[in-house]
Amino acid sequence: MDASWLFFAVLVIASSQCYSEINDTKCVNSTREHFRLIEGEAFYFWPYSISDPHLPDKVFTWYKTSPQVEPISSDEQARVHYHGGTLLFLNLTLADSGEYSVREMNPGEKTCSNHPVSIIVFDVSHRRSLNLTYGKVKNTDKKKKVLCPDPVKDTCQTFTGTFTWYKDLQFLPGEHDVELWIDMATKKDEGIYTCMCTWTHNNREYNSSGSRELIVPEEVIHKDIQILTPTDKEQFADEGSSIKLNCSIFCGINAKSKCDASWLMNGKPVSQSKGYSQSTNMVIESPSKNTISTAILTIDKVSVEDFQAEFKCVGDGFFTQKITTLTLKQRESIIPLVIGGVCVLVLCALTVVLVKWFAIDLALFFRPYCQPSSPNKDSRVYDAYVVYQTHDMDKATEDMLSEFVTKALPCVLEDKAGYRLFLHGRDAIPGEDRLELVEEYIKKSRRLIVILTPGSESEIATTQTSAMEEFDWQVGLHHALVQRDMCVILIQLGETGPQGYTHLPPGLQHLIRKSPPLKWPKGSPDALSWKSRFWKRVRYLMPATPARKYAQSSVV
Repeated sequence: MDASWLFFAVLVIASSQCYSEINDTKCVNSTREHFRLIEGEAFYFWPYSISDPHLPDKVFTWYKTSPQVEPISSDEQARVHYHGGTLLFLNLTLADSGEYSVREMNPGEKTCSNHPVSIIVFDVSHRRSLNLTYGKVKNTDKKKKVLCPDPVKDTCQTFTGTFTWYKDLQFLPGEHDVELWIDMATKKDEGIYTCMCTWTHNNREYNSSGSRELIVPEEVIHKDIQILTPTDKEQFADEGSSIKLNCSIFCGINAKSKCDASWLMNGKPVSQSKGYSQSTNMVIESPSKNTISTAILTIDKVSVEDFQAEFKCVGDGFFTQKITTLTLKQRESIIPLVIGGVCVLVLCALTVVLVKWFAIDLALFFRPYCQPSSPNKDSRVYDAYVVYQTHDMDKATEDMLSEFVTKALPCVLEDKAGYRLFLHGRDAIPGEDRLELVEEYIKKSRRLIVILTPGSESEIATTQTSAMEEFDWQVGLHHALVQRDMCVILIQLGETGPQGYTHLPPGLQHLIRKSPPLKWPKGSPDALSWKSRFWKRVRYLMPATPARKYAQSSVV
């Protein structure tokens, strides 16, 4: 028991003495160095503040100061040992992490120095971690140089080791120098480059490595400033409303360092003015990498002073400055434009209605002025062949038909309008063959006037006279529907009755569906007025030039 207590007391006294020596306030403390290392590799190190690390071992004393104070052996067979001012870890373990210090004694001057170092050991899974690199290689040189980190380089030079290089843990064949050169580096060459030194100590081979990150900056091209917006010298605005003014400039390719857009109002910045706010933004477009800087000036409420102010879009670039001036212009009221548009629409609608209503009047008015200049080659001598029924009618219908055929029709169309009509009983020559006459005179007529009366064609006539009248209808409809060499004018006398037009021949019903008959206003003041609506419509359907105006030599 006494021996155990004696050993414990000696150990405590020794540790206390070591700790007091390390923390001796009379010694000068150097700046602490830090290293992050990989488990399983070797580490050879001497503090940069030691001028000659090859002095005898008695000048130096190494300790591990945390997590507890432990002296380090100078036995070269030990895994962790020191030789003079150098410290060697021949096979790093996670337990080697901690604080270390070496005391350097200067007997001649009776002074000492402490050189602390901090070591953190990571497992191999952290080999690609950026925290373990010795800085970055980042410059604009086309030819990049990656230097082997100093601890690895010094180890290789001391132990005459061999260099090998890796990119992202991939072996780079043929690279065995302390420096790695990359010609015409591009983005594809970016990555973590590791310098590995293989060296021998006491006939055993060890590896030490250090990494650097290579960053290839994107190409930067500064160009003369181009103002993209505004493109016009004026911008319309409404008084009292909010408006945004856009100032966009182009500076070059990846030109982040000097590409500023801003607004000036009457030569002064407007960012701090009341009622005005300015926001800026820079965008690098993809994939072109064009650098666009934008300043947006927001006017909360446009005033009269703003219409008199001068706004300047200013673009500052690496080489040049460009300025363009913009003024606000009062937007004209849209109310007069709306009123004018409505008036135009109303006028157009009124014109359409008037033209539609007075289309026949206009056509009749301009007929005398639109006569063909060349002689009419039409050999037909009658303007219209009149067809009507004279049988199977009551007394009132017969009187109405007689009044229209013998009085109204000739009075208006022949006497006043100048047309020439063929009427049976008036124009037929006695003794002529009726069948031949119908065919001949229908061919000599330019229109076929069909007069419809109540009860027309209600029964199939059996007498020879009715058959002759029915022949007029058939020949006339044949020329109108089949040969299409004459137009038909339908005129209705009186009411059609409950049966309508269903009793008429199919060909005539077809014509009625295409063009409803014109109803003669019997008993009204317009019955014989050639300027009435009814007679204007009849005249409109008649030929433009009456047949009697042509040479009489064409009449048989």
